[in-house]
Amino acid sequence: MAKLTTNLKVLLLNTENLFLLSDQKLTAEHLNLDEAQWKRLSTSIYENKPLIKTKALAQAIKKHNPDILMLIEVGGLESLQNFNKLFLDDAYSPALIEGNSDRHIDVGFLVRKNIGFYFDVVSNKNRPINFLYSREREAAQNNPKAIQSHKFSRDAAELHLFTKDREKPFMIFVLAHLKSRLDPDNVDPGGFERRQAELKTLIEIYQELEAKHHNIPICVSGDLNGRAAINQPDTEFKLIYEKTLLKDVGDLAQLPEDQRATYYQIGRNSKPEGKQLDYCFLNPKLAELLNTQSVLVHRYEDHLGLPFDPPTTLDAKTNLPSDHYPLIFEIQNLVLT
Repeated sequence: MAKLTTNLKVLLLNTENLFLLSDQKLTAEHLNLDEAQWKRLSTSIYENKPLIKTKALAQAIKKHNPDILMLIEVGGLESLQNFNKLFLDDAYSPALIEGNSDRHIDVGFLVRKNIGFYFDVVSNKNRPINFLYSREREAAQNNPKAIQSHKFSRDAAELHLFTKDREKPFMIFVLAHLKSRLDPDNVDPGGFERRQAELKTLIEIYQELEAKHHNIPICVSGDLNGRAAINQPDTEFKLIYEKTLLKDVGDLAQLPEDQRATYYQIGRNSKPEGKQLDYCFLNPKLAELLNTQSVLVHRYEDHLGLPFDPPTTLDAKTNLPSDHYPLIFEIQNLVLT
């Protein structure tokens, strides 16, 4: 009997503070408000994403018509639900478990409705990352009641796809948002140690999934807040290549370096620098299903459909729908079991 297969288009995006909250039920009529009226819809301390930016974000997504969306910096389940219903024509089923972010920015998924399979979401937000800051280590040794380990800054959420038995997925996505380079308390320069510990734990999660679910495609993805490409990765990401056979879609597709930037660093006294901070790593089983011609980083477009040049000023960057760009790829002939 022939095996049932499907193709999946996947989009990864850090949406930059996608808060879409309201003290009243949002409807399509609210999309006609001006920015001041839109802003007043919510009394939350977290300001709603500007309407014009949210519409542009949806426009970019619709252009590629993905089946699976992996979204970062989402302001909770309500925001994800409103984004889907009001801006994406209610075409998806939202899935989000609140993580550990002190800014209430979460990782979440949108899965196309009536796609022919089911999904389940698993959170790792309560998993220790076996890490303490230097000033906490001594306290932990002397006081058993002191904190013994931090957890993920946000989460490393798993999306399991299955047809009949949720314990037997045919594919798994892992979506993370690792520690940023901000260090307001001057305890971890560049966030290096915390990010390294989170990356190590992310790899452990992947290895456990590989061991439990033999020979199924797995994608490990997210905003890693550093250079993780195989060519000269930052120190904290070398473990990916030392401990796993994971490969980034950009490497698998041999995407030119100048086409991989998902974020532009704009300095006051330095030249703008394009960086890839967002990655989708595929295990060998999934890598063989990748349509290498489909891999691209989408550039936001103007009203004529022409891509904006990379930002060279803070104002130009601020006017974009998000400070990150979407990474897109397609999987072909994925077997549904």
